[in-house]
Amino acid sequence: MNQFHEPVLLKEAIEYLKVKPGAKYIDATAGGGGHTFEILARGGKVLAIDRDPDAIAHIKNKVKSHFSQENLLKVSKSKVKNLEDLVLAQGNFSHIREIAIKYGFKKVSGILFDLGVSSHQLQDVKKGFSFQKDSPLDMRMDPSISLKAADIINNFDKRRLNEIFENFGQEKLSRAIIDAITRARQIKPIGSTWELAQIVQNVYKKRGVSGKINPATRVFMALRIVVNSELLNLKDALPPTIDLLAKGGRLVVISFHSLEDGIVKRFFKQEERLEIISKTPIGPSRQEILTNPRSRSAKMRIAQKI
Repeated sequence: MNQFHEPVLLKEAIEYLKVKPGAKYIDATAGGGGHTFEILARGGKVLAIDRDPDAIAHIKNKVKSHFSQENLLKVSKSKVKNLEDLVLAQGNFSHIREIAIKYGFKKVSGILFDLGVSSHQLQDVKKGFSFQKDSPLDMRMDPSISLKAADIINNFDKRRLNEIFENFGQEKLSRAIIDAITRARQIKPIGSTWELAQIVQNVYKKRGVSGKINPATRVFMALRIVVNSELLNLKDALPPTIDLLAKGGRLVVISFHSLEDGIVKRFFKQEERLEIISKTPIGPSRQEILTNPRSRSAKMRIAQKI
C-alpha cells in the first residue's frame, strides 16, 4: 500500500488551494494524511487537525517511517521537506478557531475540509464504520464520545430511529427496516455491524429491491452522522474559517452527502466575504471512480476570501 495514501479529489483539491511555498494551510480533516503530505511536498506549512487520536498517531507513524534512514536512501526527493512545517492537533474541527489560534495559524492561505469517514477509519475493524467487516457497532470518530451506534439501534424508539434513517440517510425503506430491528433487539441486543447489515439486507431482499449500492449503506451513514454530530459540527466550523483566512485565501470543502453539500452551498452563498470559485461542484473523474469507488459521491466546492 502506498505509504502516502491518495485521498479523493487530491489533485483537484491541491490545485484549487493554490499551494505556495512558505504559506500556511489548515487541513481540518487530516484522516490518513494524504492532503497534508501533498501540501507539505509543495512547500506549504500545515496545521493538520483530526478528532480521531488514531488518525493523528497514524500520521506520526507515517512521518517516522518516511524519515527513517532506510527509506530516505530509497527516495531521491523527500515528500516532506521539513518536519517543522507540520503541526498535528487532535480535536474537533468545530473548534477550528481555537485550535488555529493556539498553534499560530491565523490569516492562512487555505483551509481544507474532506468530510465523512476516511479510508483509514473504514479499514479499522474496531471502529465499526464498515458493514463489510464484522466488528462492534461503534462508529465513534472520537473515543471520548459516550454515544455509540449500538446505543441508538438498541435503545431509541421507532419514531427517533425513523427520523435518523429518513433525515440523515434518506432511506426509503426506513419503517420496514425499523420493524425488523425492533423484532431482532427483542430477542437480543444488536451488537455487531454484520448483524445490523444482515437485518437491512434481508428487508431489501424480501421487498425485492435492488440497487447499485449495498442496502446497508444509507443506514450506516445515518448512524455515523448522528453519533459524531457531523452536520452540527460542520455548521459550527464554517463561519470561523472566514476570519482565519487571509485575503485571497481559499476554502475548499469536499462532501459526500447531499445534506453536507447543502450546508456548504448555502454558507458560500450567504457569506458576503467569499467569492465562489466553483459555480457548480467538482466531482471525481471517471478514472478515479473506477480506481476508488468511494469517490463516486464526492462533491468539491471552492470559495475565496475577498
